[in-house]
Amino acid sequence: MTAARKFLTIGIASALSLAGLGAVWAEGDGKSGGGSAVPIDASGSFEVSGVDVDVKGKDAESTRYGGWRLAQRKGWDMLSRKLTGKASTMSDSALDSLVTGIVVEQEQIGPTRYIAKLSVLFDRNKAGSILGVSVAVNQSPPMLIVPLEYSGGSGLVFERETAWAKAWNRFKSGGSTVDYVRVQGNGPDAMLLNAGQVLRRGRNWWRSVLDQYGAADVLIAEVQLRREYPGGPIIGIFSATHGPDRQKIADFALRVDNGDSLDTLMDAGVQRLDKAYQEALALGQLHTDRLLATRPPSAKAEEEKPTDEATAEATPTPEASATAAGSAAVNIQFDTPNVGSVNAGEAALRGIPGVRTAVTSSLALGGVSVMRVTYDGAIPGLRAQLEARGWSVQEGAGVLRIRRAGGSGGGAQQPIPAPTGTATAAPNGG
Repeated sequence: MTAARKFLTIGIASALSLAGLGAVWAEGDGKSGGGSAVPIDASGSFEVSGVDVDVKGKDAESTRYGGWRLAQRKGWDMLSRKLTGKASTMSDSALDSLVTGIVVEQEQIGPTRYIAKLSVLFDRNKAGSILGVSVAVNQSPPMLIVPLEYSGGSGLVFERETAWAKAWNRFKSGGSTVDYVRVQGNGPDAMLLNAGQVLRRGRNWWRSVLDQYGAADVLIAEVQLRREYPGGPIIGIFSATHGPDRQKIADFALRVDNGDSLDTLMDAGVQRLDKAYQEALALGQLHTDRLLATRPPSAKAEEEKPTDEATAEATPTPEASATAAGSAAVNIQFDTPNVGSVNAGEAALRGIPGVRTAVTSSLALGGVSVMRVTYDGAIPGLRAQLEARGWSVQEGAGVLRIRRAGGSGGGAQQPIPAPTGTATAAPNGG
């Protein structure tokens, strides 16, 4: 086999009867026992499933390879008939550049014979240009998919690896009209997306979370697993909801007769939920919440508003004019390695005299977050008070970058002790 070819060799499992679905075959990666934590086939492909092959050869390996070659040819013919209504043939070398993966649905390997049912994935853009068909798919806005699994009474999303999350990552979503944003589940994912988060309805927090993943809205795919006894039948109760308010899209139940077929159950559930989400999109039910799409006013607008009101007054009092002119809205950038640092940063700013509000407007755990602060006074005065409290401060246009003096990045701020005499006057006077 050439190194350029990428086959998704899928582990084999016995077919089991699902409620109302007939025979379904498990898909996994064979090595990790049920799929990768990284979503596969994210770019999209044409998939031709149910390709039957029965070939003979001199040994097991060459026979299996010959079966895959035959599956490519038969799959291309089936795809051509489906999209154009007529047969098409191509050389094996040309097909090698079109095929992006082969999924094993079922196979039997003998010393000189190979019998299998396979799915063949073709590159959408290349295949479409050769066949002369449009490959454009009208998709929804980016939708963050949250796979919530209840098993044994506890809900899990990314707190630990689950069969439900792996099933969504195995799902080949290229042909779906829903643009799923799938998460690997590492880093801060387990903290931002968990069983408690799906119960929140606050748009401000959801907006911050969605901004972290570049999504416009959220879809919550839930499954509740019920086992009759260890190793025995498993019943999965599936539910599809949309948005922070969890608008119900669909719910149904599936069953497998063997505990070893959990991946089969999950894959079938993903297919059904995707179909439900696509139907809801076609009916206009997946529109983005108006409050979720609304952005808070910018700091510049907040800064200009008091000035305009003061100008509009016919006879402003000196005291009122000073208050309006002296109020400032400033963005403060600060390091947030964990959740505790977010709360500590907000508390530190709220404790400074003259600070009215201090709210984190852009959260980046493990990086630099942004806090919006309203201060009764000029920005240089706020900077002086921060430096007096041990912060290292850099000032930009309407922005302050603060670090703890002596911390990372603080070495370049050695000249800061010079204004200490001026800054210490503020605590004594306040």
